[in-house]
Amino acid sequence: MNTPTGQLQATQTFANSAREFLPTQQHPGAIDKLANGTSFESRLAGGALWRESLDLLARHVQCVRRKCYAGDLIYRSGDRFDTVFVVVTGLCKEVNLMPDGREQATGLQFKGDWLGFDGILTRRHCCYAVAVQLSEIWAVSYPTLMRACAREPALMQLVLEAISSQLADSRDAMMVMGTLKGDARVGYFLLQWGRSLQARGQRTDQISICLSRADIASHLGMRAESVSRALTKIAQSGAIEFNEPSRREVSIPSLDALQDFVQCQTEEIHPAMH
Repeated sequence: MNTPTGQLQATQTFANSAREFLPTQQHPGAIDKLANGTSFESRLAGGALWRESLDLLARHVQCVRRKCYAGDLIYRSGDRFDTVFVVVTGLCKEVNLMPDGREQATGLQFKGDWLGFDGILTRRHCCYAVAVQLSEIWAVSYPTLMRACAREPALMQLVLEAISSQLADSRDAMMVMGTLKGDARVGYFLLQWGRSLQARGQRTDQISICLSRADIASHLGMRAESVSRALTKIAQSGAIEFNEPSRREVSIPSLDALQDFVQCQTEEIHPAMH
């Protein structure tokens, strides 16, 4: 799994790389305008962040568009790093290869999310990126992106926010695996999936779980059968509903109700101190 420390180092490396491309004369007040702008959290909650990313890239960077089918590799662990990617449609996952040969899904990338930041520090990718379903990917040369960020501070801000968001996701994943029991882990996984879709204006009443139970289990540090039992328990609580017999189509009637389920499971482990 990509650790928060490693991603922080990658963030610092990104910033240092960007400085190499910065012109000697900056536009007066450019950074001040960013600092006084709309917050990252409000733009993310409103679904604006991914739209801004795609719009800025289309206007300032030449992107190579690529169609990927389910199972297609975007890059491999050990590949030379010279390109970053943005998911335009579909869904992708990052996968680590365990020492015993097993695969561990370490992250999901939705519309507007970036792939490839793992290679900034060492100039080699340290994981695999795979399309989970039919997806459109934009490939961007990293040096080209650096030059565009130097010209356009708003693009630099968005890229740094994307790295920061992935850093926060890694931190949250470590907290979930370290503090929550299985039912709450699966509930949190579905909650984050639903929130990601909602932030992009997509439906949460019919989610296709295009990851296998084994993928979900490896991502959450569980066994596949434990994931299946947890899904059954969450459905019995009414927080989710299965739309067909294979249980790959899930409805989340209310994200608040699913959050309440996760909170309830958490309080069973960590009761309030009086």
